[in-house]
Amino acid sequence: MKVVIVGVGKLGYKIAESMIMEDIEVILIDTNAKVLERINEHIDVLTIEGNGIDIRILKEINISSCDLLVATTDSDETNTVICSLAKKLGCKQTIARIRNPEYMEQLDFIKSEMGIDQIVNPDLDTAKAIEKYLLKRYLFHTGDFGSGKVKIVDYYIGRNPELLGKELKELEAFENLLITAIARNGVITIPHGTSKLMENDTIYVMGKAEDIDQFNTRFNLGFVEKDVENVMILGGSNIAYYLSKNLAESKISVRLIEQDKDRALELSNKLDDVLVIHGDGTDFNLLEEEMLKDMDAFIGTTGFDEQNLLMALMAKQEGVNKCIAKISRPNYSKIIDRLDLDAALNPIYITASNILKHIRGGKVISVSLLIGGNGEVTELIVGKDSPFIDKPLMDLKLPKGIIIGAIIRNGGVIIPKGNVSIHQNDRIVVFCLTEDVPTLKKFFPPKKGGILNELWGRD
Repeated sequence: MKVVIVGVGKLGYKIAESMIMEDIEVILIDTNAKVLERINEHIDVLTIEGNGIDIRILKEINISSCDLLVATTDSDETNTVICSLAKKLGCKQTIARIRNPEYMEQLDFIKSEMGIDQIVNPDLDTAKAIEKYLLKRYLFHTGDFGSGKVKIVDYYIGRNPELLGKELKELEAFENLLITAIARNGVITIPHGTSKLMENDTIYVMGKAEDIDQFNTRFNLGFVEKDVENVMILGGSNIAYYLSKNLAESKISVRLIEQDKDRALELSNKLDDVLVIHGDGTDFNLLEEEMLKDMDAFIGTTGFDEQNLLMALMAKQEGVNKCIAKISRPNYSKIIDRLDLDAALNPIYITASNILKHIRGGKVISVSLLIGGNGEVTELIVGKDSPFIDKPLMDLKLPKGIIIGAIIRNGGVIIPKGNVSIHQNDRIVVFCLTEDVPTLKKFFPPKKGGILNELWGRD
């Protein structure tokens, strides 16, 4: 498979990094030579300095031989034109990042007229993720699979005496649950029965929704019984716009604080049922005046990670039940689990997950990048010709970095043991460390009849 990515910002880089792990040939095009030079020091890709809208460059890379072009420049209009040109020159599929809210009501027209197969909007995707969390009356979960029947959550154990120093096989609170990964000092490992939990570990737990509920209650992870009725949003970003609009349509009271006067006025004119406040959202006196303590949720959506994290933590200390921060820096992911926040969302990972799902084809139901992008959970449908049907999991000899965490069969959920077999048309939820994808490829090369071919719909 051959993929071209035009515009190598945070999203373009993350997509390229994920694709390389799957042995996809990647070509990066960007106008910034220094950016391309830094990228060549970290990942093995072909980089071309130039403008993706230049037909000459598209012809030089033989765009007609490419399976996919992803346009992720800073300009929605440029992304649209690049995809249109690539499609007319013979590229099989195109994906464009479009973020302007004014274009959202015209997407079907843009896709059909400009030859774009998929449009991604990191801001809208993030707003939908936050809305889903707020309206479910449920602890924020790292992943939601099997139409909500299977969940995976992360839990920072700190100094919990019930868990500290114990081997996984000794734990009493994890019946019908599976610990898929342990994060320790920034390093992720796939555990086994004799793995011992240590102070400040973060564990990733998968199980049936009802069993995760019991786990949440037992360890007081923030299970919420009351509805969300009052929400405060810090920052007038596009995420804030989409989220405020959707929450207001659900009859939730929203207060949005924006420091820039012109932007605050613009949002006030666009959001009829949202109270838009012009002011400094880091001013605690202002937050007190706007009844922060009476809020059911606080979301930081400014362009500054530190500001979002700090104010969300402050809101949590003031008793706000659900506190979320939008972050964009990957290096913060290693400390997030230790903070007293319900969630920190990275729009780049959310959008990269959606693009990976698109690439892998129709047999992939959902993909979630986890643990700062160092791991992923994928939900797959097992085809009739898959070579591991009716074989016990213990006999599959999967790489250590791969865990089949759940099987959805006939509407029910199985958290499998080694003697459980997989059947045709099962949905399986697979946890995989990103660094072990090459190992997975060695065990299951994506050729005809191989697992990746059968499950991921590869040619």
